[in-house]
This record gives sequence, structure tokens and C-alpha cells, in this order.
Amino acid sequence: MTDQSLPPDQPATRKVFIKTYGCQMNVYDTERMTDVLSGQGFVATETADDADLVILNTCHIREKAAEKVYSDIGRMREIKETRASSGQSTMIAVAGCVAQAEGAEITRRAPTVDMVFGPQSYHRLPELIRQAEARAAGFGARPIATDFEADEKFEELPAASGAATRARGVTAFLTVQEGCDKFCTFCVVPYTRGAEISRSVTQVLAEARRLADAGVREVTLLGQNVNAYHGLAPDGANWSLARLLYALADIPGLDRLRYTTSHPRDMGDDLIAAHADLPQLMPYLHLPVQSGSDRILAAMNRRHTRADYLRLIERIKTARPDIAMSGDFIVGFPGETDEDFEATMSIVREVSYAACFSFKYSPRAGTPAATLATQVDEGLKTERLLRLQALINDETYAFNRSVVGRTMDVLVEKRGKRAGQLVGRSPWLQPVHFDGPETLIGQICCVNVDRTESFSLFGKALSTDRPEAGMIGSSTGRAIRITGETAR
Repeated sequence: MTDQSLPPDQPATRKVFIKTYGCQMNVYDTERMTDVLSGQGFVATETADDADLVILNTCHIREKAAEKVYSDIGRMREIKETRASSGQSTMIAVAGCVAQAEGAEITRRAPTVDMVFGPQSYHRLPELIRQAEARAAGFGARPIATDFEADEKFEELPAASGAATRARGVTAFLTVQEGCDKFCTFCVVPYTRGAEISRSVTQVLAEARRLADAGVREVTLLGQNVNAYHGLAPDGANWSLARLLYALADIPGLDRLRYTTSHPRDMGDDLIAAHADLPQLMPYLHLPVQSGSDRILAAMNRRHTRADYLRLIERIKTARPDIAMSGDFIVGFPGETDEDFEATMSIVREVSYAACFSFKYSPRAGTPAATLATQVDEGLKTERLLRLQALINDETYAFNRSVVGRTMDVLVEKRGKRAGQLVGRSPWLQPVHFDGPETLIGQICCVNVDRTESFSLFGKALSTDRPEAGMIGSSTGRAIRITGETAR
């Protein structure tokens, strides 16, 4: 086990600033790094200007990810030099997937960086900090940790304190699976996060119970291929994601469950059945397809067809009629023709997504697609992306309009922008704004939606009193109450 104690020669309190890029899993990783560092005398700060330790928790999925990191390293170098001039020290660390993929290049191009570590190594932060401090004193080399031992990481991570968990709010992310074995030709995840690995059932349930005890009402299970979860149970059996969800639904206080991101090939019968059986499992599913063209899907190595995906959507909607779908799309994949792109536009119309994420294809070093000679012109990619996003925005707005006039359960998360306003989330992840007392934060309230603006809903609570058991929402009232037409 890594020694988590604070060295006797360190001050009682130091400040850490963590900049988080990219996906929800990075948000979770940042929170867990904060937990590790709290045992080392660090407290979080909102600015890098006064930080003793700056961590850039990077993402390698988006375009020009590495360039953005180097730009931020330059800004952190200036802060480091300014603080050094007044006798203060700042350590700079690059973490996450860019660190994993380009660790050697970072150390070559950015000598101001004190340590580099990948997403499976942040449990070693105390050791890495000590190594960086020794190097600053003239002993040893710059620490670089880019291993793939995710199971070791989860075994060694300290449990988050109740105070830390409460500070994060009434919703939380919980990583249950990491890595990917699918090897889509455009994707760097298998190279930066490694092979698929699942946390044990014991670890997941223990963390979920701690979250519930700290007042978390909604948990989103995370994984690069979360529905490929196959965690080891105490009896030696491997549990599927569906079986894990049934167990999580029995934890008192956890009223809402979600999971992301899924692959169509891992959407098993038991998981579809869980959507029908569990009222705690919210009726919103992110299921990326990436393209509507069979030719492009094959080139992407998705290993499913358009028809496969549409049949799966039909089965899911049959099991849970009120479910809303979201997805991911890549435009301008090498070799994409106008016909291929129109097939993507048509699948968006056919599925009627509630929301989607869409991106222009950008080559990633080391991936098969990056070497293809049929790269699409950048201007054409931009034109196609704008057309796709306009269609997606129309679909999203149509979905939001479809719930106007309906009454739904809303998990109240925080204060709104103006006095007396609260903001919560619908079962379909839409932000919902309404007036009420702050005592409702953390509660599930019944709200009548009377209008929509852009991507948010507005309405009136049916009661402004704090809910009690048997009334408009409570820790024991788990069913989602919907009136009006079902979601499409």
C-alpha cells in the first residue's frame, strides 16, 4: 500500500489547483485526486495563482488536446516563476490521458513540469510528490508514472470523507469500469486507458453507500464501456451492469441511477430488462452510434450495422416507453461521402434523440484511421458539422417542447441565478428552473413545466414545503410520476 501519511517536514496546509479537461471520468478522477491529497495536507483552491501544486488533468479525445495542454503549461510556468521570485514554490503536474499518451514528449518540451502520471497512477500521488521534491533538491529524476494497473489504483485509493462528499452536492459520479477492448479505428482510449477492467462489486457498493450516507441522491456510473461491466462479487461470480444496478437500487437514499457511456454491442437483455424493472434507473440512455452509414461504421470498426442499432433502440423503447436517447456522432471520418453523411442525418431523424454530441473527425496519432489516405477536407467537415448540429438542436428543442404542460419529479440541486430560484434535473437530464425555498435542495419535488427556453425547462413546484414521506418526493418515494404524454 502507498504511504498516505504527511511527511513531518511539510507544512500542515498546502494548496492544490486541479484543472479538469474533457469527460466525466476525468471529473471523477479529479475528485479522487483531491481525496488522496487531503491526506497530504493539501486543500483545494479555485485559482492557480496561489497554488503550491497545480495538476492539469488532461483529456486526449478532443481535437488539438495536446496543444491546449502545452498552452496551459506555459501559463502555469509564469505563475511558478512569479511565486518563485517571492520565495514560494509551485509544482506542476500533467495527469490524465495526454500524459499517458505523450509523457516522454511532455518531459522533452516542458522542462518546467515536475511530474507526469497517467489516469491509472494517481493513487501514487504522495510518492510522486516526494520524488518531485527530491528532484527539486538535486536528487533523483523527474517522476513519470504511466502504468495500466487500474485494479491496483482502486484498491489503494482512500475513501472520500463525508465532508468532502457533501461538499460535492446531491449528485455524484462513480467509476465502475475503465478501458476499452473495442479498438474503434478513430479512438485513443485503448491506448490511454488500457484494456477493459471492472471494479469489484464490493468496492462499488461500498463507495455508493458512502455517497448515500453523505446525502447524494443520484449516482451516475461511469466507464469507457460501462455496460461491459463484469465485476467480481464476494461469492466469486462476475456481475453484469444490470445485476449491479439492481443491488444499487436497494441502497436507501439512492433515488436515481444513471450510467454512461455505453456501446451498442454490450447492451444485454438483462440491462434492457433493468430499464423496465427499476424506477430508480432514469429513463435516459446515452448510446453512441457515431455514424448512420454502414460503410463508415465498418471503417470505424464499430462491429454493428445501422439496422442492428435501430433494432436495439426499438427493443429499449419497448421495455421503457418513456425513455429518451442521446448519442455521439463523428462527421468527416476518412472516406465519408455525401451519401454517408446523409445516412447520419437520416438516423438522427429516425431515432429522434433528446440530445447528442457531435464532432468533426480529427486524426489521433497511433490510431488506424489517422493513416488513411482518404481524409475529408476540413471545410467540408465544418459544413457537415453545422448541418448536423442544426438538426440535433431542432430535435432537442422538440423534445423539450414535448414535456411542456407535464408534471415530473425534479431532483433539486442548487440555487438559481436569481433570488428565490432553484435548479434541478428532470428524469431526462434537462435543467429545470422554478421558485422555492433553499430547504428543497437535495429533495425530489414535483414540478409542473410551463415553458422551455433553449435547453432548459421552467415551471412551478406543486408544493413549496419541504417534502415528507408520502408527499411530492422523499427518500422513500422512488417512483417517477409522469402525467401527460410519454416521452418520445
